[in-house]
Amino acid sequence: MRLGAGLGAVVLGAALLGTPAPYLTEAPGPVFNTIGEFGDEPMISISGQDTHPTEGALSMTTVFVNGAPTSTVYVPQVIKGWLDPSVDVMPQELVYPSGTTAEDVRQMNTAAMTSSQDLATAAALDALDIDHSQRLRVIDFTPQAADVGTTEVLEVGDEVLAAEGEPVTGVEGLREVVNDAAGQPVELTVTRDGEDLDVEVPTYQEADGDYYVGILLQGDFDFPVDVEITLEDVGGPSAGLMFTLGIIDHLTETSMTGGEDWAGTGTVDPDGTVGPIGGIAQKVVGARDAGADHFLVPRENCAELEGRVPRGLEVHGVDDVDQARQVVEAVRDADDALLESLESCGS
Repeated sequence: MRLGAGLGAVVLGAALLGTPAPYLTEAPGPVFNTIGEFGDEPMISISGQDTHPTEGALSMTTVFVNGAPTSTVYVPQVIKGWLDPSVDVMPQELVYPSGTTAEDVRQMNTAAMTSSQDLATAAALDALDIDHSQRLRVIDFTPQAADVGTTEVLEVGDEVLAAEGEPVTGVEGLREVVNDAAGQPVELTVTRDGEDLDVEVPTYQEADGDYYVGILLQGDFDFPVDVEITLEDVGGPSAGLMFTLGIIDHLTETSMTGGEDWAGTGTVDPDGTVGPIGGIAQKVVGARDAGADHFLVPRENCAELEGRVPRGLEVHGVDDVDQARQVVEAVRDADDALLESLESCGS
């Protein structure tokens, strides 16, 4: 009987090792230097404006995400992830709603990457005072929008001009206004059929604690330069900040880095606002493994890095592109007084 019980336990254990687990794992991924090359091509190519040589690195960082619906995670991988401080393990339903397919994820990531490249170009031109234009249009509504009444005051095709009387320059700026309203309606100025209208748009709170108006927006840009970014098989919006700095570096005579090795992450809005991202603990590890000495992170992600910053990596939290550029140039110029006045991030 003891032999039989022992054999049963072994068989059960082996079966569990081959059992898919309802989890996702996030591990450090590769980095890509935005002012370097991808394959045999420059990652960033610009025409229509004079460009200048660059040096050092302004690398974007990535995360390896393993799990449904794009792949399968097994019990041993989950256990290994729990034991590895550079890996995070989370229930898959917290990341992808039920019914999400691998193709859905691919399309979302591709669209987010394409959008981040346009937003980065806009933010870079804004930082350099190069004129360009943008239109922010309503293209769809969330399911909750109808429940709270958003669809009664807004229509697909409306162009959003302002929120609470302030010009809207990007999604991050609008999101900030909506959150500041803390559940109260927000006044949006929109153009519809050639006429400017002021409408009171209801807001609602999601489980993440943030407030929303339930509209999906698309930004259409008219740039005086042509920026082409060469990068394959990488998706998501989090490369926006480093794309922006890379474009600025190409368009500026003086090297931004002075030869220093930088990496970083963060979404970016056309006005230069830097937004939070996921997988920050994995990205700092990937950056340090790739040889980066300095790292730029959205300030909103700083709390997640407490106790998780690799030895030898200096991490700086930033709120916008101008601040990020200021930090990079302060390191280049060994401006210790300025660096001391700027808050570090993590420990």
